[in-house]
Amino acid sequence: MEDGHWVNSPRRILSFSKKRRATVSFLDPDDKASSGFGPKPTEVYGFVGCITTVVATGLFLVWAYVPESCLHSIGIYYYPSRYWALAVPAYAIVAIVLALSFYIGLNFMSTPSSTSLNTMFDEFSREPSDFALEGDEDERPIEPISDIGIHKINAVMFK
Repeated sequence: MEDGHWVNSPRRILSFSKKRRATVSFLDPDDKASSGFGPKPTEVYGFVGCITTVVATGLFLVWAYVPESCLHSIGIYYYPSRYWALAVPAYAIVAIVLALSFYIGLNFMSTPSSTSLNTMFDEFSREPSDFALEGDEDERPIEPISDIGIHKINAVMFK
């Protein structure tokens, strides 16, 4: 028989040893997750979610495609109408398409027109002349961040 015996509890570890006195150590609940033993809760939830999705998909396909006589032969008499096997996916696709088109429409409505000056300037725009010259340009290694004026962009692009 071993010299030391260990009694494991979720809250404490108590050692009974003849060579030393009994000691009690309380473990932090996070020690299990940080020590690398056992699955993490997110892994368990992911696994259960994956299995649930596979089972639900299998049940849906069996309900949608297996003839009624086969379902009656295995003892299944109550199930939703087959109409819903086509209606629910169709409604879901139409709802997704409408939501996307509504989202795109809202973005078009909130965007200013291309002739508006709001497409080039806003409250965060900074002109290079907004900065006070603190010293000689040779002393400043990097120019302050600012927007490039439209006249400079046109001069570079269209000369």
